[in-house]
Amino acid sequence: MEQQAPSSISRREALSRIGSAAAGLAVAGPAAHWRDPALLAGGRAVEVAAAALGPNLLRITLLAAGTPLDRDPVSGDGALVLPYRPPTLVSDASGAAVTVGDFRLSVTGAPPTIRVARPGGRQIQEFVLAEADGALTFLPGDGPLLGMGQGGPQFDRKGAADRMRSGQGGYQLRTHGSRVPVQWLVSTDGWALWIHQPLGSIDLTGPRGRFTGPVPAQGAAPAVGLPIDLFLVAAGTPEATMAEWARLTGQPELPPRWSFGYLQSHRTLGGPDEIRWVARTFREKQLPCDALIYLGTGFCPSGWNTNNGEFAWNPASFPAPDSQPAELHDLHFRVILHAVLEGRRLSGAVQDPCPQPPAPGETGSGRQWPEAQDVACYWPIHKDIVAQGIDGWWPDQGDGLDAQSRLNRIRMYWEGMQQYRPDERPFALHRNGYAGMARYAPFLWSGDVASSWETLKTHIPVAINTGLSGFPFWGTDIGGFNPTPEYTGELHIRWFQFGAFCPLFRAHGRTWHLRLPFGWTGELGHDEVGNAATAYPPAAEFKNPDVEPICKQYLELRYRLLPYLYTAVRDVHDTGLPIMRALWLHYPQDRTAIARGDEYLGGRDILAAPVVEKGATSRNVYLPAGQWYDFWTETRLAGARELDRPVDLATLPLYVRAGAIIPLGPVLQYSDEPSDGALTLVVYPGADGSASVYEDDGRSLGYRRGQYARLLLEWDDAGRRLSIRPAPGALAPAHRPLTVRVAGEQGTRQLAYQGSPLVIRL
Repeated sequence: MEQQAPSSISRREALSRIGSAAAGLAVAGPAAHWRDPALLAGGRAVEVAAAALGPNLLRITLLAAGTPLDRDPVSGDGALVLPYRPPTLVSDASGAAVTVGDFRLSVTGAPPTIRVARPGGRQIQEFVLAEADGALTFLPGDGPLLGMGQGGPQFDRKGAADRMRSGQGGYQLRTHGSRVPVQWLVSTDGWALWIHQPLGSIDLTGPRGRFTGPVPAQGAAPAVGLPIDLFLVAAGTPEATMAEWARLTGQPELPPRWSFGYLQSHRTLGGPDEIRWVARTFREKQLPCDALIYLGTGFCPSGWNTNNGEFAWNPASFPAPDSQPAELHDLHFRVILHAVLEGRRLSGAVQDPCPQPPAPGETGSGRQWPEAQDVACYWPIHKDIVAQGIDGWWPDQGDGLDAQSRLNRIRMYWEGMQQYRPDERPFALHRNGYAGMARYAPFLWSGDVASSWETLKTHIPVAINTGLSGFPFWGTDIGGFNPTPEYTGELHIRWFQFGAFCPLFRAHGRTWHLRLPFGWTGELGHDEVGNAATAYPPAAEFKNPDVEPICKQYLELRYRLLPYLYTAVRDVHDTGLPIMRALWLHYPQDRTAIARGDEYLGGRDILAAPVVEKGATSRNVYLPAGQWYDFWTETRLAGARELDRPVDLATLPLYVRAGAIIPLGPVLQYSDEPSDGALTLVVYPGADGSASVYEDDGRSLGYRRGQYARLLLEWDDAGRRLSIRPAPGALAPAHRPLTVRVAGEQGTRQLAYQGSPLVIRL
């Protein structure tokens, strides 16, 4: 972590700056430090340091007495990117109200208590350190508490005690997915809290939230685990809260554009002919798809490699590895391979020298999984496979890795691929993660969940909390990983519809032929069930003629929406906002919207309410205040109310807010397919509005250097005028045909955009 130069201020000098804090005088400064014998916990003296890192962000650290503060007293774990600010104000007595930046702090003892307010007196938070065991308590507030990573009890985190255990054994894998905990609590009351270190448990079952650090060894007495490092956000809007989270842990980077197309996963392979059959069938049936993913052997009887964790091709499936990836590339598919790493610690970075180079004969194998490994020694094993044309990786497992190692692994796949392909955005799909991972642009999926209606239903709030936790590029195994008797064509369709409105649009699971859009033809394919945890769907369900045409409908819709989705991806980088958004993010004053965890916003303007009930003929939907349009019928509806939307099997209820301008591209078979089709702009009248369309080359890191184009769109509802102009500072968008229409009205306007501002009256 970057650090500022150590402070050279002596204690005498600091005291002279603030005068007599003990007398109760308020003093001002960017950072302060309290030393008082009355601050005791567990019989130990405690000190408090606080630093304002901006008008909305405060860092508070509780320390063992005597800890030097000329440099950051908290060990770096890779998550935090903001530099350390050493204290410049010192108080030898608690009880004084001290102004630290835009915050006012009062620190008292017996037990150590820190009250945080604004200078005007409005209290934001109160922290109390229990004298007996060092547990930290705080005020949970009135509204729902969200965030806290992927998985765990949903939707509102209140009422649950969470051990924050990482991995597939963390919490109810079957329905809630793998746990990726982050100690980031987002209150809909207008504040957020990151308990940076240590990692521990959070109990929200009582009138006060309670954080407990690591569990002591068996038989040991509870001990105060110091330091405790906190970051308190007190922003005026939800958007500002998420922006502060990005400041703390790093701005998300952009994955390649193709990764937002459809990704088809394979398991047991029947040989090269089956690999060709899948690829060619997608193209022959004109089912859009961008990437094919291959599981490793050991996780299935016959995968892409010779064995679990190895980096040698399986000759039964890939007898010609120098030409087979190229054959798939010729059909415009990217190729992604599964990789496994176990152990507890993974240290270092790809640019470091390897301290212990592998012995002769070890290169090319990753099956030796020691407890500790070094990135610089492990990463080169990938080199030969990358040289044969692999486009991305699927790093699986790793539940045993500690938090920093999980982050190091994600960083390895981002920086490592750029070693071999400079200026190209890597793709990696991970099962584990940690705070700060978004700055390496990874995708995250929810693990080996069950094929059940309850799982599908639970994953809507899981998606919302995951997005609020700094994991914007997220998805599931469409259909669920472990098949059950509930896995029917109907469930697959409903899950596929949900997947089409997740950032990661990918199908995977046992009985993988049923995960193909064209796989519900009566043939099960490879027998991959064979254990007590799973069961076959009813044989009569294997043949379902509804699956393929409905999947095709949503594949084509996904690709038509790529201009809208990719603009939202850029917004992730610029603002820290997720793609799948809680209604709270844009309707923070609407108590009903805040409490809804069964629907979400895709970007700013589209509300999705996936159908999650078997045999459903209607779906209850809440529309926040304002005017809305049914996406399918373009009927205009009043908001601030619930409604029951009739549905058939092909319908996922979608709504667009009045004032939105939705860009739609032509139907593509893969995201980079050349097309001279028009960009369609659909205006939803009833309110003024603005939008943009973002474009870059989709592959390079040039977006960091300003190599992108953006069209700004503004709708004047009263004058029915649509303004189109290039964004300041961006490259001029390419000349192109545009089709403009107003939702719910007949007629369209055709025009050629030539790069100059224009105004259209509709």
